[in-house]
Amino acid sequence: MTLAVLASAGHVFEPPGVADFWQPLVGSGAWAITRTMLLVVVIGAVLAYVMVASTRKLAVVPGKGQYALEGAYGFVRNSIARDLIGEDNMRPYLPLLFATFTFIFLGNFAGIVPVIQFPATSRIGIPIVPMLFVYIVYLAVGMRRRGVGGYLKGLSPPGVPVAAQFLVYPLEFITYFITRPVTLALRLFGNMFAGHLLLLLIALGAEYLLVEGLNGSIGLGLIGIPIWLSYFVFTVFELLIQFLQAYVFTVLAAFYIADSLSDEH
Repeated sequence: MTLAVLASAGHVFEPPGVADFWQPLVGSGAWAITRTMLLVVVIGAVLAYVMVASTRKLAVVPGKGQYALEGAYGFVRNSIARDLIGEDNMRPYLPLLFATFTFIFLGNFAGIVPVIQFPATSRIGIPIVPMLFVYIVYLAVGMRRRGVGGYLKGLSPPGVPVAAQFLVYPLEFITYFITRPVTLALRLFGNMFAGHLLLLLIALGAEYLLVEGLNGSIGLGLIGIPIWLSYFVFTVFELLIQFLQAYVFTVLAAFYIADSLSDEH
């Protein structure tokens, strides 16, 4: 209805699209230095500073920084690594899981930080990086444990009839070497891309309607007020999605590692 009113009044609103996510700062084309690259460097620097500053002087009674960092570390250790990988095997993989969770969450969280308001993980190249680390680790774990031949042989579930192996084995091979890593990256990218695009659409649409209201279109201005208020509601919802996506990515990473460590594989 709002679009119909705008069209009848001769107004045109151009919604945001995929092109708005390409934000080069220096250069152009494939070799451009983009805003996303700069944001990833900043996130890495912030993480490094927080990790070092919070652990430089460890105390029995932790300060605020140490307490917050221990809380995040304890969440990854107890709720993800211990539950999925197990107490006896989780320790070598805790740094990877903790770094993955914190990096992805901060990359997601940047989407609602004032001034920045751009999730680094909404560009497919960024989720691919932690995905590659997880991919290499869970394959290396399985192959080191059973050998390359034993790992490849173990892709097929035990008890499958020989006649069915010709169908089951290719599917399992595709699952472990293609489907798992691709879906791990695409799930994170798709959710962050869609969420940010929705917030951008609501904010720009509400701003456009409010400006039209100030220019004399009172009805459009009144429509813009609840839309603008809904932006804050969706921002809170997006924060929940940002946390869940970091959590799901890390849970799946731990699950894949645990699968490579299991005796059944």
